[in-house]
Amino acid sequence: MSENFEFKEIDQEGMETLNVVAEADRFNSWMYNSIKPHCQGNILEIGSGIGNISDYFINDNQDITLSDIRQNYVDVLKKKHLGKPNLKDVIIMDIIDPDFDNKFAKYFNTFDSVYALNIVEHVKDDKQAIANIKKLLKPNGKVSILVPAYQSIYNSFDKELEHYRRYNMKMLDQLMIDNELEVVHHQYFNFIGIFGWWFSGNILRKKTIPDGQMKLYNTLVPIFKIIDKVVLNKMGLSVISVGMKK
Repeated sequence: MSENFEFKEIDQEGMETLNVVAEADRFNSWMYNSIKPHCQGNILEIGSGIGNISDYFINDNQDITLSDIRQNYVDVLKKKHLGKPNLKDVIIMDIIDPDFDNKFAKYFNTFDSVYALNIVEHVKDDKQAIANIKKLLKPNGKVSILVPAYQSIYNSFDKELEHYRRYNMKMLDQLMIDNELEVVHHQYFNFIGIFGWWFSGNILRKKTIPDGQMKLYNTLVPIFKIIDKVVLNKMGLSVISVGMKK
């Protein structure tokens, strides 16, 4: 087991969170549409979980390979999408595996697009994670990374989900630059989510996202999308950076 993914075998809070978020169709669609313009051609998702976002790519008939570090998630994904022709494969992949170059060499220079949503914050050596993702991309391929924003709101949620850190735009862009990737897009995402995250984690001291809170939030997503436009995506609970392999 990689030291950077100590939650690989026991991920109760992660599974509970994924199941709660799975019901938030408006929120998931919003996140999907935020990265969709940068994900074309042959696509790979890093950390697919139970498929909350990959479902949208598959339903849009985009060619995609799914991956996760946990066998139980891989089994869920295979069962859910059995027989769908645009699902190319579902694989076990640890993006910071010490033997990454040997285990995954057949995937090098294969993908037009790779995306990882709420994954890199779990990795101790995030620079190496991006370096390994770069190996999977074709020339001019793009990697889209979404991570939690603002270390100042790190709280009990982050601890239970085993986040090493939260980011700002400059930090995430620098990860791309350090790996000689050209930053072609960046933005913040989900401004109003900042307040819900802070209240539930700091005041209520919750360990997972409350189901009722997520349902209410999901209902109000159309309003929150407008607010993101008003603030020009300059602030948000998450930050997105897209890097292109030169």
